Amino acid sequence: MAGEPTDETTHWKELLSGSKEAYAAIYGLHVKAMFRYGMSLVSISEEFVLDCIHDVFAEIWIKRERLSVPDNIRSYLFVALKNRILHLLKRQERPHMFVTQEHFEDLWFEASAEDILTQKEESASREELLTRLIGQLPPRQQEAIRLRFVENMDYQEIGHVLEVNTQSAHNLVFRAMEKLRGWLLAALFLFQYSWFQK
Repeated sequence: MAGEPTDETTHWKELLSGSKEAYAAIYGLHVKAMFRYGMSLVSISEEFVLDCIHDVFAEIWIKRERLSVPDNIRSYLFVALKNRILHLLKRQERPHMFVTQEHFEDLWFEASAEDILTQKEESASREELLTRLIGQLPPRQQEAIRLRFVENMDYQEIGHVLEVNTQSAHNLVFRAMEKLRGWLLAALFLFQYSWFQK
C-alpha cells in the first residue's frame, strides 16, 4: 500500500495535541475496519468487539501526550485491538473465544444490493464453498488472507500486525493461496465427476 493520506496523519497529530474533532475523525476512518477485523478473530458478541475497540481508543486518548505518529495508522490500530483482545483473554475477564468463520462471507464478499438481487443464487454456493475452505486453513493463514485481501494491507503491514517479518508474511499468504487453489481444483473435479455420473 502507498503511504497514508496526509489528512489522516494530520488528524493523528491533532489528536495527540488534544483535538476531540481529530479524535472523532480517526475513529470514523477506522472503526468499521477494526470491527470487521475483531469479529474475524473471535467468536463472541458484537458488543464485546466494540468494547475492545472503545478500550483501544480510550487508551489512545489517555496516553496521547506520550504517543508518536505511527508509520501506518490502520496497522497500528489493528495491533492494538488484537493485543487488547489477547490481554482480556489472559486475564480471563471475558468468556473464552475462538477463531470463527461465522459471517466470514460478509468480509470476503461485499456485493452491492443490485448484485445481490441478480446474482444471489449463483454466488451463494461459491461463497459457501470458499468460506468453508478458508475455515480449514490454519488460524494464522486465515488472518493473513483477511489482512491481504479484505483489508488490502501490504506484506510489511501484515508482518507488523502478525509480529513476523515481511518474508514470513508473504509466505503465510502464499501457502494459504496454494492450499485454497488446490482445494478449489479438487472441488471442481469432484463436481464435474458427479455431474457426469448423473
